[in-house]
Parts: sequence; C-alpha cells; structure tokens
Amino acid sequence: MIARVAWLLARPGTTGVATLALPVTAFAIVTALLLTVLGGAQSFWTWTDDVAFTYQLLAVVALVLLVVPLASLGGAAARLSARRRDDRLATLRLLGATPATVSALAVLESTVLALAGALAGVVVYFAIVPALALVPFRGEPLGLGGVVLPAPLIAGTVLAIAVLAAVSAVLGLRQVVISPLGVRTRQDAPTLSWVRAGIAVAVIVVSFGLMSILQVAGSALVIIAFLAAAFGGTLAVLNLVGPWVIRVVAQRQARRASRPAKLLAARTVLESPKAAWRQVSGVAMTSFMAVFAGVGIAVADLAGGGKGLDAESAQLFADVRTGILITVIGSFLMVACSVGVNQAAGILDRRDLYRSLDMLGMPQRTMDAARRRAVMSPLRLTAIGSAVIAAVVMLPLTGVTLLVQPLALIVIAAVLAAGIGVVALGLVVTKPLLRRAATDA
Repeated sequence: MIARVAWLLARPGTTGVATLALPVTAFAIVTALLLTVLGGAQSFWTWTDDVAFTYQLLAVVALVLLVVPLASLGGAAARLSARRRDDRLATLRLLGATPATVSALAVLESTVLALAGALAGVVVYFAIVPALALVPFRGEPLGLGGVVLPAPLIAGTVLAIAVLAAVSAVLGLRQVVISPLGVRTRQDAPTLSWVRAGIAVAVIVVSFGLMSILQVAGSALVIIAFLAAAFGGTLAVLNLVGPWVIRVVAQRQARRASRPAKLLAARTVLESPKAAWRQVSGVAMTSFMAVFAGVGIAVADLAGGGKGLDAESAQLFADVRTGILITVIGSFLMVACSVGVNQAAGILDRRDLYRSLDMLGMPQRTMDAARRRAVMSPLRLTAIGSAVIAAVVMLPLTGVTLLVQPLALIVIAAVLAAGIGVVALGLVVTKPLLRRAATDA
C-alpha cells in the first residue's frame, strides 16, 4: 500500500520531472566526486618510504577540505524540493494519514532517489577513473591499480548516501507531523538562534589552539588527527553559523530597503536562511580552501626557488603544486554543480510566487534583480568571512608572513573571484527557467 501511494506521489506534477531529476542529479554528483576524491587519495597510503608520511599528511588535508563540503552538498541534495514533498505529505496528514505512514513515504521516496543518483554517480566515477589514473605523482602516473576503489568501499559509499537521505527525510518531517496545516499554508517560519554563533566561535578557538600546539605534537598520528579536527571542525561550523549570519544581515537589509528588488531579495532570504545558505555554501568552502591553496603555493614557490634542493625535495614541492591544483579544481566542480542544482531548485520551489508576481504586473527584470541580490549579497559576505576564518585558523602554523606573500594573495584573490564568477554564471544560466516559472499557466 505504502509503495503504491509513494509511486503515485512521485509522479511529476505541475513542475514536471525537474523536481525528481534535480535531487537525483545532485546525489550523482556527490557520489562521483566523493569516490574520485577517495580513489585519488588511497594510492598515497600504499607508500612506505621516508617521505610517505608527508604525502599522507597532505592527502588528509585535501580529503578534509573536499569531503566535508561534499557531505554538506549531500545534505543539501537530500533537502532539494523539500517544500514539494512537505506539501504533499502535509496534505495526506490533513486527509487522515498517520505519522507512521507519512514517515514511511518520506523515507522511501528520499532513499529511492538517493540510490538512483548514487548508482549514476558510480557510473560517472568509472568514466573518470582513466583520466584520474594519468595524474602524475612522484614522477609517474598513479595508475589504475592505485585509483580504483575496492567494491566494498564503493558499496559502502552508496549505502552511506542512501542513509544520509533517509536521515535528512526523517529530520525534515518534524514540522509536517506536528503542524501539517502550517506547512501546507507556508506558515512555518524558520528559527535560528544566536547560540550558533557561540558554538562557531568556540570551535574556531579550539581549532586555533590545535594548530598552535601542532609543532610540538610528538606523534605522526596526533599531527594528522589535529589537522583533520581543526580543518574539518572549522568547515563544519561554517554550515552551522552561515544561515544565522545571513538572516541577521537580511533583517537589516529588509528594514532599509528602498526599492522593490531589495525588499523582495531580503524577504526571500528571510523566508528560508538555510536555503539561501545552500546557494552560496559551496563558495564559502572554496574561500576557505583558497587560503590554504594560496599559502601552499607560496610555500612551494619559496622552497622550490631555493638552491641546493635534492631531487626528492624538488619532486615533493612539484607534487604539492599538483595536489593543490587538483584540490582547487575538485572544489570548483563541487561549487558549479551545487550552484546550478540549488538555483534551479530555488526557482522551482518559488514558481507559485513568481507566477503571482507576474500576474500582479511585476516586471521579470525586477524579479531577476531580486533573485540576483538574494544570492550575491550573502555570497560576498560568506566568501570574505570564510577566507578570514581560514586565515585565523592557519595563522599559528603559517604566521603572518606567508599569509601576506604576494603569490598567496594573488591565488586567494583569483580563487575568490572565480568562485563568485561561477555563481554569477549560474544566475545567468538559470534565468530562462525563471522566465518559464513566471509565465507558465
């Protein structure tokens, strides 16, 4: 019975197949990138010589810088088109469906979509493997044997993606079960507490302390654990405090709005600060990574420019540049996919609003201006804020000198500009979708 109802509810509605295709696409992207990152890093752990630890340490940093944002993107994928699902499930609750039935329907739908996307991501990963095997480290390509993950790990990744989707569905059902009428009439205003800011400050202080004592750590495993905890904890806390900061700024902008586009943009952000954060969270992670990349390239350049380096050291610094380049490219792939999927989902979730504004006579250019401002205003704030937080966390390890190296500053500025450019391009690409959403009957 539940399977039959789930099949009926999964049929495309007025929004077409896009509401189903978007989460499947997002899960496919997450799975493919995650498997690619793990496949590229696993070969480092097969080395056992004197410099193997250095490569493994750098691999841990790269994994943390990429896997944490990918997990965030996976959570966002699990929440795509959540309004459509919540509306349908809330209607069932009002018609007499039990909370257990609603929960089973939500978990079943989310899990099936996640599994479909994850399996598609596995196919994409195997398509990427030949190119990944050609990446050179230590003077030779990694090879197929080094980058192809074992079957149990691939299956475990697919299972983890499905579990993530199921957990997100269960957590998102609380409001549907408690107040189905409020969900159906869109009266569920989100609440974000200042406690988020307090937790963020505490995590940043702890990360700063871990980086401060890193140089006196006596064990290689302790060094790896401290680095992973400092970078991973800071990246994770960005997702916690980001929506709260965006909400505070949007409240101020709503009070001071002087034009319709500014007011509509601020109200759009206030409607769901978490959704606004998902639009820019990828760039926030990339901004954090920009500081690491800038300092890493500056260190490699300073060391590589010195005289008297042996062949092994020269190869190490060349590999550092290669690793940083791959990490930045992977980050931008994540940002581009996240931006495109989330912006398209945002338009589809608000298509009723855009249609109503069009019927009231609001020009589409005003709607588009409001949409751009609702994305770009939080984007500038989060991009700069994330870079500053990254600089603070890395300060004990690098000092001020490396952070203000001209090459480091150029790399940081270039990565920030590219990240903002990717988001701006996503706004341009999805503009026709806004036009269709506003004019379709």
